[in-house]
Formats: sequence, C-alpha cells, structure tokens
Amino acid sequence: MIRHTVLFCWRDEATAAQRKRVADELSRLPGVIASLRAYTMGSDIGVNEGNWDFAVTADFDDLGGYLAYRDDLVHRAIITDHIQPIAARRAAVQYEF
Repeated sequence: MIRHTVLFCWRDEATAAQRKRVADELSRLPGVIASLRAYTMGSDIGVNEGNWDFAVTADFDDLGGYLAYRDDLVHRAIITDHIQPIAARRAAVQYEF
C-alpha cells in the first residue's frame, strides 16, 4: 500500500472560512476518486509550537492509485482554487507500508 501525507502552513491572512472551505472541498474526494482506500485530514490542535497548520493522509492500494489521485481533475482544481491561494508552505511524502 502507498500512503501520501501532506502538511500545510496557511498564510497569516487566510480566513477561517477559507480554511474550512479547503477541508470541505477535500472531503468530497473519497466520493470522486475510486482509488482512495482511506482519507483523513485535520487542523493542528495547537498543543506544540511550530507545528504545521493542516494535514491530509491518503492511502492507496498501489502507486497507480496514488497517481490517479494526484492527477485527478477535481483534486487539481481544489488545489488551484482553494489551497494554493492560502498556503504559505507545503510538505509531502509518499511511502509504502
């Protein structure tokens, strides 16, 4: 299986509504992308200083499933329309487990 984890730090000017919209839009993807086996996300709970603001973890049966997710047009539109306008930093990793 392949696990994809991505972390975001939001820009200071990102509003609560914009942040919520990112989560709402991403929450649609399990109904759109058949290769998703598990999909979780959430905002940092603020326990430790210096953490990232938001995380997404997605699991796939194989690399082809991840690539289908990565390149999906709905997913790409969410990134372009909702994430990129408010993201200051992004980090990601894909690994087998």
